[in-house]
Amino acid sequence: MIISLNLQNKKVCIVGGGNESLKRLTPLLKENCNITVISESINKQIKNLALRKKILLKKTKLDDAKFLEKEKPFMIITTTNNNKLNLEILKKAKKMKIIAYSSDNPVQSDFSNPAIIDYEKIIEIAVFTGGKSPIMSKKIKEQLEKSLKKSISREDIEQIKIQMIARSLVKNSIDDQNKRKEFLNSLAMDKKIKQLIKDGQGKKIEKHIIAMLRDWK
Repeated sequence: MIISLNLQNKKVCIVGGGNESLKRLTPLLKENCNITVISESINKQIKNLALRKKILLKKTKLDDAKFLEKEKPFMIITTTNNNKLNLEILKKAKKMKIIAYSSDNPVQSDFSNPAIIDYEKIIEIAVFTGGKSPIMSKKIKEQLEKSLKKSISREDIEQIKIQMIARSLVKNSIDDQNKRKEFLNSLAMDKKIKQLIKDGQGKKIEKHIIAMLRDWK
């Protein structure tokens, strides 16, 4: 089952400061979570993220999993070359009810990382083999990426942005959930909205949605 966790304002710890750590860290940057990287050695890219205050860096050597008692993160990701340490962190995290992932042990981890096709940071398509073959997930992702991006139009992207704006407006105007859904569906078919998108008149769309809400029954 592929799910997307709400990590907003949650604490996420990543153990390790190398390329594998950076790989796991990068997609978390857009989740608005509080990221702490713990490692004795840190690569240049992670140091730069710390300097830009994108993450918190704790430069220290870990010999065991006791640090979890102090950090108490919502999620822990361990990426070190020490298989024994990674397993100890994984086991202790599970006892503490902390969501845990180890790069060298996806089978015993609480989740797996699918290969993600990211289109303009708005649409994400996951290619997932259930942790059975990350290599094949990546290969299939690369095969699909070009064709899928050709299938996604500029209107599709703009319609997603419109739905984001409309959902907040509708919550304050329409009480019934079914009617809210009906209204949001109508926006995707509205000819004037389609024309405004085509003409690049994005600023006028919100006004048009507000006008539609006034007339909605």
